[in-house]
Amino acid sequence: MSTEKSLAKGSAAPGPVPKDHIRLYSMRFCPFAQRTRLVLHAKGIKFDTINVDLKNKPDWFLEKNPFGTVPVLETPAGEVIYESSITSEYLDEVYPEKKLLPAFAYAKAQQKMLLEHFAKLVPLFYRIPSAKKNGDDVSGMEAELKEKLGKLNDELVQKKTKFFGGDSITMIDYMMWPFFERTEVFEVQHCLDHTPELKKWIELMLKDPAVKATIHPVETHKIFYKSFVEGKPDFDYGL
Repeated sequence: MSTEKSLAKGSAAPGPVPKDHIRLYSMRFCPFAQRTRLVLHAKGIKFDTINVDLKNKPDWFLEKNPFGTVPVLETPAGEVIYESSITSEYLDEVYPEKKLLPAFAYAKAQQKMLLEHFAKLVPLFYRIPSAKKNGDDVSGMEAELKEKLGKLNDELVQKKTKFFGGDSITMIDYMMWPFFERTEVFEVQHCLDHTPELKKWIELMLKDPAVKATIHPVETHKIFYKSFVEGKPDFDYGL
């Protein structure tokens, strides 16, 4: 079973996960759920999707993940895994074809450390447009974002590679991508003006089949984000 439209409180619980598949509980516009969708597509894993109304969550969904967040994975055996980095690493381990994480422990640790640094940057993507909406001065936050993006640019300069894990896309690229897809929505794209290597990375990521399979047009993102900010998120926009 796959559902495009979001299931809300009062909806019937989905049936068992089909054999040889895995199920993703998602929300179409969630950047964290997109991380897991990118990995599923990149690895060619058979999966079905259940989209969830995160404003009016079904009781059966909260039984699977008490945090009430997406992404959540469920296996045919009824095993449940949640949180974006955990679900992505799980998929890479359980489906060993086309590994996305490095084989060597230190290289793997380097990717996880870089993701920790990136996690400190993510809140700025949300705080800046929120502060702008309130008429607050965002110059300090924008300066901080520019500095952090500059460090990511330096990372590519030092590595002399196309992507953050080498000359092909690896896990760290997919973990960061969803937020770069939304820079125009968050109105922070000007913070990339002095990051030429990062801009090249964005151009290359846009050519990736998994990115193409999960991307939304900027205008679609903007309409959803407006509804989200207004407190009436249209999870099914465009369907």
